[in-house]
Amino acid sequence: MKKILQKTGRFLVDTVEVYIPFTAFTVLFLVFILGITFRYFLKPLTWTLELSLICFIWTSLLGGIYAKRDDSHVMFTMIYDSVSPVAQLWMRIVGNTLLISSFLIGLVPSWKYIAFMNYKKSNVLKIPMDLVFLPFVIFLAFMIGRLSIDLFNDLKKLKSGEQHTS
Repeated sequence: MKKILQKTGRFLVDTVEVYIPFTAFTVLFLVFILGITFRYFLKPLTWTLELSLICFIWTSLLGGIYAKRDDSHVMFTMIYDSVSPVAQLWMRIVGNTLLISSFLIGLVPSWKYIAFMNYKKSNVLKIPMDLVFLPFVIFLAFMIGRLSIDLFNDLKKLKSGEQHTS
């Protein structure tokens, strides 16, 4: 049973972090090309811009979660790299604590605003705006989870006296 739950959980996380952003980017690219083709060779389409923007929101926010998953975000580490492993550990603890706090503060108001937006629909495709902006709440929740795991691991290292970087 535990193995089934792990596989299901991994599939759900992969769906949010990999499959949905991949699909959104593919749709974005195809619709973008279609819009350009129609604009220059036929009659311009109004819905392509709207769908491209919605797909961009979904791609960038959910793709950002994946970037955190494999730590591939752009980082400026000149100061971080020049300090001792203990100082690096403390910098990660403080940084992750600040990020978790910020994301927690923004989670409920963001959820309330997105829920409020369910009355509004996009202009052309009539897609509910709460669905358009839902990835932001998903982004916050997943980032809180991933950052909390990193923070927990760093606190374990601090407690155990490990001084190497992750």
